[in-house]
Amino acid sequence: MQAMSSSLQTVLLQQQQEAAAKLLLGVFVISAAIFVPTAAVEVPNSNCNRTCGSLEIPYPFGTSEDCYLDSSFLITCNFSSSSNSGTSAPTPFLRLGNIKVLNISLDGELRVTSSVTRDCPQKSDYNANDSYNVLVLKEFPISYTKNVLTAVGCDTLALITSSESSDKKYMTGCVALCESMTGMVNESCSGIGCCQTSIPDGINDFTVTVGSVNNHSNVSKFSPCGFAFVVEKKEYNFSTLDLQNMQNKDAFPLVLDWAIGNQTCEDAKKNITGYACKAANSECYNSTNGPGYRCNCSSGYYGNPYLSGGCKDIDECKTPNHDCAVNACVNLVGSYSCSCPMGYQGDGWRNGSSCTPVIPKPSNSKNIIIALCISISLLVLLLGGSSVLLGLKRRKLIKLQEKYFQQNGGLMLQEHILNQGRSMETTKIFTNDELKKATNNYDESRVLGKGGYGTVYKGVLPDNKEVAIKKSKICDKSQIEQFINEVILLTQINHRNVVKLLGCCLETEVPLLVYEFITNGTLSDHIHDISRASSLSWEKRLKIATETARALAYLHYETSMPIIHRDVKSTNILLDDNHTAKVADFGASRLIALDQTEITTLVQGTRGYLDPEYFQTSKLSEKSDVYSFGVVLAELLTGEPAISSCRPESYKNLAMFFVSTVKEDRLLHILEDHIVNEGNIEALKEVANLAEGCLRLRGEDRPTMMEVAMELERLRIMEKHPWGKDNQTTEETEYVLCTPTVPFNIDIGVGSSVSGVSGPDSMINQILKPLDDGR
Repeated sequence: MQAMSSSLQTVLLQQQQEAAAKLLLGVFVISAAIFVPTAAVEVPNSNCNRTCGSLEIPYPFGTSEDCYLDSSFLITCNFSSSSNSGTSAPTPFLRLGNIKVLNISLDGELRVTSSVTRDCPQKSDYNANDSYNVLVLKEFPISYTKNVLTAVGCDTLALITSSESSDKKYMTGCVALCESMTGMVNESCSGIGCCQTSIPDGINDFTVTVGSVNNHSNVSKFSPCGFAFVVEKKEYNFSTLDLQNMQNKDAFPLVLDWAIGNQTCEDAKKNITGYACKAANSECYNSTNGPGYRCNCSSGYYGNPYLSGGCKDIDECKTPNHDCAVNACVNLVGSYSCSCPMGYQGDGWRNGSSCTPVIPKPSNSKNIIIALCISISLLVLLLGGSSVLLGLKRRKLIKLQEKYFQQNGGLMLQEHILNQGRSMETTKIFTNDELKKATNNYDESRVLGKGGYGTVYKGVLPDNKEVAIKKSKICDKSQIEQFINEVILLTQINHRNVVKLLGCCLETEVPLLVYEFITNGTLSDHIHDISRASSLSWEKRLKIATETARALAYLHYETSMPIIHRDVKSTNILLDDNHTAKVADFGASRLIALDQTEITTLVQGTRGYLDPEYFQTSKLSEKSDVYSFGVVLAELLTGEPAISSCRPESYKNLAMFFVSTVKEDRLLHILEDHIVNEGNIEALKEVANLAEGCLRLRGEDRPTMMEVAMELERLRIMEKHPWGKDNQTTEETEYVLCTPTVPFNIDIGVGSSVSGVSGPDSMINQILKPLDDGR
């Protein structure tokens, strides 16, 4: 360890000396920019632009003069050409620097990007300047509670130090060492392949330097580089894939703490004109990381406390958080109370005596008559008032449903239907009342399943047709036009192996989708339920795999706009009573323009099925579905779940476990016992090789979904006609398929390939053939 410590100091000090000149110059430039005097703005201009791209920019921040509190809160909105579309995309940066802003919170947090430093001495294009990174921010301290210094590699020494001009001198670091991939644990930075350490509090700058002990010479095959970066804790989880793929990552999110000025609340309140908490009903509190103070709306109010009139009253009676009995809540400015209405008695609290009608005690018959008359009058008034109230509520509900219908793109959908000459039966628009009745007001007994995107209910329409109704959790209002286009497209899909979208309901806050009801549960139920798995023979499994591949190939190649499912897994493949596969759940699906092969999007998917290349690059393509389908094939062959803690630590992921086993020629050790017999071993090996090809790390090395479907179709035909396996000639095979032979190769394994036997037109039509009116 002494030798290692000496090496660490020697390597890192040499790199710091090389960076010193550049560091001083960078500090001078940034510091000079920071101290440009600018007058504070007491009241922002009402015409200020409060967005830059997708970023919301609240005051005291702003993008132009008279729109921010002072120069430290200036956000520079630059326009750069997008490589994908060629259009000009606005990007927000901190003032005059090149630090990209990701998010601004009125709670005093500012999320920006922080660069990754790398040490790649074994690379021919290695540049020593990449091994250090300098960040100097005089206004905003770096959050020591939200960020950590992280190092990734198997011969990696990371150091974080203060800059040359820093008032606070510090130095700390960590070491990540390992001799092989053994012992590494995903999502754990314990020092084997990855290490993390906290950073000091109250710092406004840092220099991150990365080096090595042996120039990565002993670990270059699996860890050719070392990486170091300061990152928001929750934004990075270590993966063994990062040892190779981190080279494609340029930056990570970093959290800064911002505050107003350098005074405490007590001192700032003495200067009324300069005091930043402008809103009535606002409060001041001191910063916990460096000097300055921040503002917050008082309890019972919400909004922007830095604007005059920015804190608005919360109507607690419209929220479910109050403790009043029904109809007893009274909203007050900044709070609420529980008071029984006239004619009722009690304290009005939900857990107290509640509210009960006041009944007078008659003393004689005259009083009884008077009380009876009053009671009848009150009853008439109550019934009349109730009728009026119900009418008003009904009218309000109708208006609210009309509002949701328009917000959710109902008019746009109707226009599509009229323009394209389709009847309402083709793209059915259901009412909210219809679906409430069909699901018994969304009773819990009707729940078919719950997932990350929402809940699915079983419904029965008036014609006794059973349907599945998907109720999503959230709806992005900015994506309504894309949602309507997807509804139009999905209602045109009429493929026998895709769950049919029957229509939608747009009268609720979140749109509801109505699908055909599939009776026999999910493929996952049949694979992983011991009582069902034994009845799922190899022939049925091959049939399900072939039909699922057909459906995905159809979505990729035969729809008017290619559809990437993005969440292919065994729980999203439904089975009917004949074990016919139906691909379901398009909640995460994306459309791709015909002239594109991939799109960049936020990573979504299910752990164990998620394409590692898509996870690392955020670039979604049809090959992402191919990878997920490869995991489903591995499940069908082994009966193992996609993620399991019962397997060794390094093989919790089924994809890694399966690929390793196939390459070591130990396939027969992991196959489901009851599906193996002497007559199908070769077919099992071919499907296993096909799955291994789908699970390759690089998307360009995987086959297309069309190629996978054609290969499975070929194997299924051979299973149906075993006489075709024995010394079958090319001419005989052509005769079986009734189509000329066209050479077709898929690289599906190390040193192996699978040859197709059918021509492209006839076989594609056979695989992708939808129902009569499908596209």
